[in-house]
Amino acid sequence: MAPPKSPSEPTPPTQVDISTYEFSEQIGHLLRRAYQRHLAIFAQTIDDPQLTAVQFAVLSANRRLGPSSMSDLGKATAIDGATVRGIIERLQARGLVELQANQDDRRKSVVELTERGRQLLELTTPTAARISELTMSDLNAVERVAVLYLLRKLCGPELE
Repeated sequence: MAPPKSPSEPTPPTQVDISTYEFSEQIGHLLRRAYQRHLAIFAQTIDDPQLTAVQFAVLSANRRLGPSSMSDLGKATAIDGATVRGIIERLQARGLVELQANQDDRRKSVVELTERGRQLLELTTPTAARISELTMSDLNAVERVAVLYLLRKLCGPELE
């Protein structure tokens, strides 16, 4: 008997009857639709209409980590480097973060919240928690725990 495959080994393709395949029932489509719903609720509800969900995530990660490299902020938020750079530039233009030269390597920058950025997080964090509740408002308490558990599991071992 062959040993079971590890999760990192590719599995053979599933045989699919194309006549019965429904893209709208696939995990990627459903995750995207759920995320679109969350983004719409965020945009309608957040206290600062200029603040996007990904900008809020970067600000929140910067608050949690303290002065950080863009790379560390990208890892903490699962956002690619080029996108993080653009987000930081927009946050800096609004006076919410500032860039300082890294003391150990002057070629690198350290991102730090400004007082204005900290104040915005104090204002918006309770609303962001409410937005999460609104996103899951059609779920009961057990379903909420289950969906968060399953999403963490789908994200991989670094979040388990």
